[in-house]
Amino acid sequence: MSNRPVTLTVAAAVLALEGLTALVWGGYAGYEIVIGKAEDVPSALALAGFCVAVGAGFGWVALAVWRALRWSRGPAVVAQIFLLPLAVNLIQAEQYGWGIPLVAAAAVALVTLLAPQSTQALMDE
Repeated sequence: MSNRPVTLTVAAAVLALEGLTALVWGGYAGYEIVIGKAEDVPSALALAGFCVAVGAGFGWVALAVWRALRWSRGPAVVAQIFLLPLAVNLIQAEQYGWGIPLVAAAAVALVTLLAPQSTQALMDE
């Protein structure tokens, strides 16, 4: 049985879900390029590459949080802080289906990453 607190498990799951979402967006942008639906191919290529890189980064950090590696909390918290203004912009643009879940995910990730149980587990590495 693992000594990993549930807070780190939840944080890792949220980070993995965010990473998977970014990978899906990147794949979708690439798919649109392949089938010829992309209106601006260079922009679609840049978007696809960026989304894949972001998704891979989130996946790497999620794995590190899952393993309770001490360094993992910094990039995970910074990523959530960057996601909050994006979520607010989505909500202001009336994209509630994307903005509200993103705010919720970032809030859950921040709360679980900064919980005392997470701090203790990460300091005991």
